[in-house]
Amino acid sequence: MNGDLESRIVGKALSLGYDQVGITPLEDMAGYDQRFEERLGKVPESAQFYEGLRRLTKVAERHPWANSVIVIVQDQSCYKIPDGLRGHVALNYLFDSRVDENAPDYAKTSEMNQFFGEIGLRTEWNRKYGVVGDRYAAMQAGLGVIRYNNFFYSDKYGSFCRIISWLADKEMSWKAKSNARPCPDSCRKCVKACPTRSLSDPFTMSPFKCVSLLTTRAIDLKGHPLRKELGGCIYGCDICQQVCPQNKGKWHEEREFPGVAELAPVLAPEAILAMSEDIYKEMVQPKFFYLSPDELWKWQVDALNCMANSDSDKYAAEILNARTHPHEKVRSYAQALTEELSLA
Repeated sequence: MNGDLESRIVGKALSLGYDQVGITPLEDMAGYDQRFEERLGKVPESAQFYEGLRRLTKVAERHPWANSVIVIVQDQSCYKIPDGLRGHVALNYLFDSRVDENAPDYAKTSEMNQFFGEIGLRTEWNRKYGVVGDRYAAMQAGLGVIRYNNFFYSDKYGSFCRIISWLADKEMSWKAKSNARPCPDSCRKCVKACPTRSLSDPFTMSPFKCVSLLTTRAIDLKGHPLRKELGGCIYGCDICQQVCPQNKGKWHEEREFPGVAELAPVLAPEAILAMSEDIYKEMVQPKFFYLSPDELWKWQVDALNCMANSDSDKYAAEILNARTHPHEKVRSYAQALTEELSLA
């Protein structure tokens, strides 16, 4: 092993303000492939979704030059949550630093990449989607555990953290020592709380029933059998993390995340419904990139759904007015809700 090299990498990451660092040999990632196939076997109807993630398997074959994985964990639990966004926008997306150039961590990743080059290390990463199974890599690096809800948990921050991984060409190992213990056999709180039963058993989920997927992909909710179960969720879902006992007391709102306070009024349900294309493309889409620049309609359909599920009387005027919305999908859903809720 390259003890000096590993210590330099860890020291650099910590000096930049990252919270946890680990390095695991690439051979330790072999178990990810097994878990991937097990997941497909448990929920075969999810094959189409998981096939898109197959690029994270067989890493040694796809990247024959790679020998280790560098993993960094960054705290997200330190940010203040605007009241208007609680329960509507998932925290993981709200404090996403992957493509937000104003985010505290965005420049850090660029500096780490520069540092890797300076010390002669060949690396590869993917800013948006990763190059390995990040959660599994973090667990193998000793930084925490994966719990029944499929989220990675660090000792200090629970599941409220961001994982960043790099493939590296040198043989290295720097294992952290996590004190996290597996979920108790008797605990099923996350499974019981899942509103759509996407999470049907520990480590088992159907992506196409997941609130996060249903709200962050271009899926029209009109007539969808799970639309009422989405509750007030507009973009993403935190429910299985919120009910987890291992997350109790983890969120400590200490500082502002750049730009989030300004987004709060823009992402109120009624504001989304009235949002212009310009505002969407300038303020919203660049941060919440799972929906494309021409998919404002999806945000607006989700906002209508939130209104209908949360307080249809309060939002009656907005739902009625949306029947003349410029986008056909928004108009159509507003009309369907008007009839269903007897608003007219």
